[in-house]
Amino acid sequence: MSTGLLLILTFAVCICLGMPIAFALGCTVVVGAATVPGLSFMTIMQTSFAAIDSFTLVAIPFFILAGEIMLKGGLSEKLIEFCQVCVGNKRGSLGIVAVIACMIFSAISGSGPATVAAIGGLLIPAMKEDGYDEGFTCSLIAAAGSMGPVIPPSILFIMYAVVTGISVTDLFIAGVLPGIVMAACLCVFCYVIARKKKYGKLDQPPFDIKDFFRALKKAIWALLVPVIILGGIYGGFFTPTEAAIVACVYALIVSLFIYKDLKIKDLPQIFISTGSTTGYCLAFVGAAQVLGKLLAMMKVPATITDLLVSFTDSKIVVLLLLNIVLLIIGCFMEPVSSILIFGTLMSSIAAAFGVDPIHFGVIMIVNLVIGMCTPPVGINMFVAAGVGGIKPENMFKWLFPCIAVLIVALLIITYIPAISLGLFSIFG
Repeated sequence: MSTGLLLILTFAVCICLGMPIAFALGCTVVVGAATVPGLSFMTIMQTSFAAIDSFTLVAIPFFILAGEIMLKGGLSEKLIEFCQVCVGNKRGSLGIVAVIACMIFSAISGSGPATVAAIGGLLIPAMKEDGYDEGFTCSLIAAAGSMGPVIPPSILFIMYAVVTGISVTDLFIAGVLPGIVMAACLCVFCYVIARKKKYGKLDQPPFDIKDFFRALKKAIWALLVPVIILGGIYGGFFTPTEAAIVACVYALIVSLFIYKDLKIKDLPQIFISTGSTTGYCLAFVGAAQVLGKLLAMMKVPATITDLLVSFTDSKIVVLLLLNIVLLIIGCFMEPVSSILIFGTLMSSIAAAFGVDPIHFGVIMIVNLVIGMCTPPVGINMFVAAGVGGIKPENMFKWLFPCIAVLIVALLIITYIPAISLGLFSIFG
């Protein structure tokens, strides 16, 4: 039996036995150390420790904590009211408000499920009351929540940066316009469907400048979060890790003393939730880095690249094939483990065909977040269904068209690199 087949079989058996993916990876690299020449158990320990001993990774728990605080701190209500005033009275306005609110909240929380829960908890009931089909409503919110890990700050970008050695700041810059493209596609889709199905009662007040400034005054503290975080990073005032700490302090002050929706008694549960999520993310890192080293020693990236070259030398075709593979992976694995297992391999293949590593990082993340909406393991789908009080299968009629819209956005992002790289002329 070849070494590669033995490793695949080890990983598959561990997963079938119900072992957590992080432990399954650990078992796989142990088998690799026993069978691959040049990879010792000492190398495994050194590589694992070096992967976890990273200043960049410190940003993850703080961004998670900031998102949890803001989720409980009442920021979503102010954002929704502000978006409603901006959109005004038009067919499909409430659906468009949902998409825009998700986009703004994504720049605050950096999490897809958190965005779905925060915005969906308020707007799903409101959209149902406004005459929207409940399946359409939940599907739209689930799809819009996928912007959470794309628009910075993004935990997935941090994980990808750790795996590939790319600058987190560069990835954050690259994620802004792709997130806006996803939002624009969903807004157009919502508007077209709302006109066709006559969703919405058109009883919202028209745009009024006085209402705009009143809503802006209420929402300004929430809207300043992404400005402070991203402005500080891009302006060179602090690193992404330091920005995460600033975000936590700012979120606490705003939630406790300005909006006053967060209570001191809520903090222990927030810390527990943050610790649980952080532990889940970091459990993969050490084993995944060893797996990447193992694959490199076995020349897997080079072998796959040679195979693709023998099939085609077109970057367009290779990007299409990588998109298809990543979409399939995203349907069955959650994004963190997908990045840590496949990030190094995929980025090496893309680089061999001349794809900019930052551009490919955006492509990979967008692919994987689309998987957060798809059955059988799409967490956004389940969160939206839970918030909307419907069965996930009742969403399928509208969920797959929403996914198709996101795939259109993905293709635009894939084949127009300037969308990901254009801001570098300003901030790079």
